Amino acid sequence: MTARNPAPAWYVISLRPRGGNASLRRAAARHGAGLLALAPWKLETIDSAESRVALDRALAADRLMFTSPQAARSAATLCALRARAGQDWFAVGAGTAAALRRAGIPVVASPARMDSEGLLALTGLQQLQGSTIGLVTAPGGRGTLPPALAARGAEVIRANVYRRVPVLPPPRALAAVRDLDAPAVLAVSSGEALQLALQSLPAPVLERLLGLPVVAASERLVQLARASGFSDCRPARSARPADMAEAAAQLMA
Repeated sequence: MTARNPAPAWYVISLRPRGGNASLRRAAARHGAGLLALAPWKLETIDSAESRVALDRALAADRLMFTSPQAARSAATLCALRARAGQDWFAVGAGTAAALRRAGIPVVASPARMDSEGLLALTGLQQLQGSTIGLVTAPGGRGTLPPALAARGAEVIRANVYRRVPVLPPPRALAAVRDLDAPAVLAVSSGEALQLALQSLPAPVLERLLGLPVVAASERLVQLARASGFSDCRPARSARPADMAEAAAQLMA
């Protein structure tokens, strides 16, 4: 007879996209935690004539900027990525930079502070007068980037290569959160995911979530969580799964 694994002492509740929890699950397990996936959306590549034309235009820019690992993966699905002579490539964080390297781009700059503000602080994005920047992203994402880049004199060429599709978590996941039998921490690495969850989750689940502490990937997300009704909100060092899990473990301790 096979022995059952012991129940986790506590849980990390994730709002990451459907199918995107493997790394956070492993990171949580290293701290003795289980993971409950409460994804309010899934990600899908926009494979259309319009998206391919927009991506071709963006890839011809002086500088390329990718706002998420999914942006890199979707772009690589739509066409082969190749760095042209004189181009500079930028990623919002280490995960996005790694996805670009896997797609064939060897040199990618990314900030230690993995958010829009950290990206805008990079040296290579200060003097932009007369330059072009290909922004590879999703509809609605990283809304602060285009106006900030335009204010520095750049022409922003946007390519939306993937979309966020709202989904309702399966009943089993909703019940697991509603009927929590152990302490838990909500991990927030996307403001849009948090807002979508607050708008779409059933009232009993939402009520339970609002009583939990929050670990957020940036100070901006900490402030958003507080404004959304969460009282105990702490920042992690970054959106990396290891940093999010470590911050959650420190909070539990």
